[in-house]
Amino acid sequence: MPFVTIQITREGTEPGADSATAEQKAALIHGVSKLLLDVLGKPMESTFVVIDEVELENWGRGGLPVEQFRARQRSRNSE
Repeated sequence: MPFVTIQITREGTEPGADSATAEQKAALIHGVSKLLLDVLGKPMESTFVVIDEVELENWGRGGLPVEQFRARQRSRNSE
């Protein structure tokens, strides 16, 4: 029985959105389950998919909290 964890940042892709929508999450669950069926022959009914949304303050990049990293990138790009 496959168990898949998908980690995404808790921020939306649309302006003003703070997370993935229910429809986007459903599409991820279906797509991953279908991929495991197609590639490994695993029945979709036995595939578990967990989506873990990570708050912005709980991850970083380049040695910085992500918001500081992005601010640095923006300031470099505006020079």
